[in-house]
Amino acid sequence: MQFSRTSLADAMVIDMQRNEDSRGFFARTFCVKEFADHGLVTEFVQGNHSYNRRKGTVRGMHFQTAPHG
Repeated sequence: MQFSRTSLADAMVIDMQRNEDSRGFFARTFCVKEFADHGLVTEFVQGNHSYNRRKGTVRGMHFQTAPHG
């Protein structure tokens, strides 16, 4: 993530940094360590954002067949 200060007191712009491959991209939207390093207080552990270029793309170990779907 890229943290940028603004002209507003205590306000920052936080941009995602995309990790891309042929399937699409993955990006963190939140990281407790990085937020703490910038003086931000929160109790979230991590948040992410991903995008897949093709319908039906499966990433990692998330896919499960019935009856465990």
